[in-house]
Amino acid sequence: MTPAARLAAAASVLDSIAHSRQPAEVVLKAWGAANRYAGSKDRRAIADRVYKVIRARGRLVWAMGGREDGRALVIGSLSLIDGLPLDEIEALHSGDGYGPRPLSKQERGRITSAPGELPGWVAAGLPEFVVEDFKITFGDRWTAEAHELMAPRAPIDLRVNLAKTTVEGVEAELAEAGLSPTRTPWSAAGLRLSAEPPPNVQALEAFKQGHIEIQDEGSQVACWLTGVQPGMTVVDYCAGGGGKTLGLAMLGQPVATKAAVAEAPAAPVAVWSPVGGDGQGAVVQPKPKAKPVVESGIRLFAYDVVQKRLDNIRPRLARAGVSADLRLLGQNGGGVEDLVRQADVVLVDAPCSGSGTWRRRPEDAWRLKPAEIERLHALQVQILGRAAELVKPGGRLVFVTCSMLRGENEATADAFEENNPAFSPLPVVEALKAANLTDAARERLGALAEGHRLRLSPASTGTDGFFAAVYERTA
Repeated sequence: MTPAARLAAAASVLDSIAHSRQPAEVVLKAWGAANRYAGSKDRRAIADRVYKVIRARGRLVWAMGGREDGRALVIGSLSLIDGLPLDEIEALHSGDGYGPRPLSKQERGRITSAPGELPGWVAAGLPEFVVEDFKITFGDRWTAEAHELMAPRAPIDLRVNLAKTTVEGVEAELAEAGLSPTRTPWSAAGLRLSAEPPPNVQALEAFKQGHIEIQDEGSQVACWLTGVQPGMTVVDYCAGGGGKTLGLAMLGQPVATKAAVAEAPAAPVAVWSPVGGDGQGAVVQPKPKAKPVVESGIRLFAYDVVQKRLDNIRPRLARAGVSADLRLLGQNGGGVEDLVRQADVVLVDAPCSGSGTWRRRPEDAWRLKPAEIERLHALQVQILGRAAELVKPGGRLVFVTCSMLRGENEATADAFEENNPAFSPLPVVEALKAANLTDAARERLGALAEGHRLRLSPASTGTDGFFAAVYERTA
């Protein structure tokens, strides 16, 4: 493909993303499958252009006079992001072959005019309606928080399955595969890989053997805050894709050691053969290796309202060598009656805007509307109240979102606390005493905590954006 044809393709993909609820990654893969003539370099160039545009969308829409179509955004990106002069942009828009048609007078005027002073929300790269929320939450740091959330590409975080192997063991596996993992600063079970070039984690032998799972460090921290220990009854009330379910299941297992994961020589067994081998018709063969059977040290229940999501968790549990009781949750919270006031720990990873993951899915920022925040807040309050009924006296309730917005996080926590006097706030510094957190985590995250509430963000902790509030049932 010519450079011009790549631009036309990027514009087409951007239009498809704008009219879809699918992630940009899925839309790009679908385009590649439908256009087999595009080689790997072509697909990479098109994807790079698409993500450049999405991350700078607010600024580009502003520069192009409010136009939101893919063509206008690509033209704006050539000028504002790539810094190309008008003659080079026009050369890429000659209309020849599969390239885009020539620039209009209006388009030419937009990329040659002085942009003027950008409004704060445009410069920060955020949807306009979330700016006030950011200002209240982060004060003078709000622009830095916005930039780290929207601009850079996120790294790939892995959680090592400590029930099967060790962090050191996985480091060696990944190094042998040509990768350069680094330790995550807060989760003692985490490793981090650069997103450039993007590694195919699922093709790694370490992944196939259940030694690692893809899980952002912030999500790992949320699991460790639960303080789950062997012997407990644990509920993952909103299991979703199962990432936290797997993390909780791992907490119920004995931790693997170097000695435990080392390969032991197989004891020989005698197998009869007509040609002999031991003087009595037996040939000595290595004893076949038995697959480890790991019984859960906790009673773990994972609920979700969508059966397909639960079904998708099953192979992940099998690969990790852990178990959980997967249950369908009724639309009105039914199906949990046998666990009322029985659980030592209930984790509620509530449905949210996902704004904490915008560095991974920047397209979602431009799909979010104010009414959706209000709807999600009401849903969170309802879900959290129902989940709290499962916590036994002295048990722990952990409310988590991957959102950056007060309209979901603090607003929901405030409403829960007002309506549930049987639950007392549990200081985050107490929850940070749990296993799998580093000493650095106890110091840094303890300093960031506001009593029983903790906020993580790309700018402050290098993780996705997460909010957690921790409670204990006292009555």
